[in-house]
Amino acid sequence: MPLELARQKVVSVFAYRCVYLFAALLLLIVIVPFFEESAGGRIALNAVNVLILFAAAVAVSHSRVCFTLAVALGASCLGFQIASFMLSEAQLTLLLLSRAFGAAFYFLTVSYLLTYVLGREVLTVDKLYGSASAFLMLGILWAYFYAFVLSFYPGALTSGGAPINVPRISEMLYFSFTVLSSTGFGDITPVHPVARMLCVLEQVTGVLFIAILIARLAGTYPPVDRR
Repeated sequence: MPLELARQKVVSVFAYRCVYLFAALLLLIVIVPFFEESAGGRIALNAVNVLILFAAAVAVSHSRVCFTLAVALGASCLGFQIASFMLSEAQLTLLLLSRAFGAAFYFLTVSYLLTYVLGREVLTVDKLYGSASAFLMLGILWAYFYAFVLSFYPGALTSGGAPINVPRISEMLYFSFTVLSSTGFGDITPVHPVARMLCVLEQVTGVLFIAILIARLAGTYPPVDRR
């Protein structure tokens, strides 16, 4: 009996794997402004990234390959970021590598989540949380892209008319989600053609995501018999 109860608990945990991923993503977005300024705060953000790594790895673990790729990319992202704190002479290069692996990690996870959510199987509560997690991860993914653009084109974004040369995590997340939700640019404006092109792609992605998700939800209901 105790073994059977333990098995049932494990099954119940993995039955709602996307719930934990959604909670970890929300936690990351909420705590970023409070922890990004200090070295200890950035370590705390890395700890939350570890939570996201494991939650995402569980969410996409439909096969051993998916799980291995997610863990490898997430661990590489965290490893290079921690190394950038220790090796100041190569900090910029290590940060770029960390962002590259981080973007690849989020892109892979979003791809697998969308495959899971848009599948032909019955739509469940976990799939709804998976779609919400995919939307949040899209915003974080584009925040990585904007940080990349500012690394190669300083001043490509302006805040209150002043060029942004060193991107802050909270600024990139704020700008990314305002573009993804098509609520406008706010006080951050793209002035470089590459940054504007990324904004257009993110706006199109946000609109298509909502449209495709609504079509998926509508498709779950059987057609009405008009006879």
